[in-house]
Amino acid sequence: MRLIQAFVRSAAYERRFLSKNPWDLAMVVWIPLATVLLIWWIFSQTQITDLPIGVIDQDNGPVANTLVRYLEASPDITIKQLYYSPAAAKDAILQRDIYAVVIIPQDFSRNILSGKPSPLVLQVNAQYGTHSGIIQKSVQSVTGTLSAGVEMQRLVKQGMAPSQAAITYSPIGIQRVSLFNAATNYQQFLASTVIPALLHILAMVIGATTIGRELRDKQLGRWYGFIDSGCLVNNSPASNSSDLTLSINDNPENQLTAPKQVSILILLSGLAGKYFWPTLAYSLWSALALWLAIGQQEIASASIIATYIGLVILMILSFWLGAIFTLGSFSLRSGLSATGFISAPSYAFAGVTFPYIAISDSAKHWSDALPLTHYLKLHIAQLQMQAPVAISLPIVYGLVLATVITMLLTALLTKRALAHPERWGAR
Repeated sequence: MRLIQAFVRSAAYERRFLSKNPWDLAMVVWIPLATVLLIWWIFSQTQITDLPIGVIDQDNGPVANTLVRYLEASPDITIKQLYYSPAAAKDAILQRDIYAVVIIPQDFSRNILSGKPSPLVLQVNAQYGTHSGIIQKSVQSVTGTLSAGVEMQRLVKQGMAPSQAAITYSPIGIQRVSLFNAATNYQQFLASTVIPALLHILAMVIGATTIGRELRDKQLGRWYGFIDSGCLVNNSPASNSSDLTLSINDNPENQLTAPKQVSILILLSGLAGKYFWPTLAYSLWSALALWLAIGQQEIASASIIATYIGLVILMILSFWLGAIFTLGSFSLRSGLSATGFISAPSYAFAGVTFPYIAISDSAKHWSDALPLTHYLKLHIAQLQMQAPVAISLPIVYGLVLATVITMLLTALLTKRALAHPERWGAR
């Protein structure tokens, strides 16, 4: 019964604080909601099309004109402008008007028609990896198609049958089959994984500030006294649920009073109540993120449930990890710095945009220590690859175990902080 009372009192205490502080309330409600919707809107165009490129045509022959028409017809790229000097094209690339320029050399058509090699020059801004990859693939596809057509025409003119000419030019055919995300949907590839990463960052910040402000404002002992006995630090019972915070004019000495006895179980219940509202809110935002990620796909209910449970556990784990960094350093500022250092770059180590197998061994060790990495493995396996749920269950069990350990460690660190009131008030 005491544990339930501690939970309820702590949740009421936190509700009172959130109602009085709109910025903290925004971190729980409005900012994550805006983040989910904004990221999904950014990737509302599910495929990258019409990337602008330039062309420098120094030949103006029939084959060159055909090449320009083929480039313009490609769905991934579009010719924004014809340039007449390399300097003008370079300026356009520097200003990001275009991302690449195709240079057609002089005598291109004559060399092609006479059977001589004629290289085509593609200068691409490789600083943008996704853009440059798409442009290189499209230009290579166009030039390959044009080259095959020219060569087959030459063979047919020499008396070879068209079917035989096609086999002679390309005796080995390649059949490419995309197993997952065949439509190259960037909402499915990036947006659905970026949103959990951003929620993970926000959750860690909330975890650090929720307990950190009690340390900063020298209210930690008073908070524990209220959840333990329902009384304020000066031993006056709380008359109603709204009377949960001391006024600024209360005696500072009372705020620095350490509790005589501290129960770990009471602390666990109190901390759970303190993070009840963020947990509830982020459970809703997690459901919204998964609903957007599923879209029109046909995914098994078991996969959706496993992914949702994994995401909610990741959010809970993030709250308690943020608390650990603040309590371990006795400083809200240090706790926020640690959460930013760990959570902000975690997406880069998760193996989504850069292959996990290609990173260094030290980076792999760091990646394996980050909870986001394991959740995104579950997310991709269940929602994008539609793998059997049994494959991802060990990840769910691992996140649950990590959360339990983190909660116990947070309670122990809170007990240590309660025993050192002289260190309260650090920024």
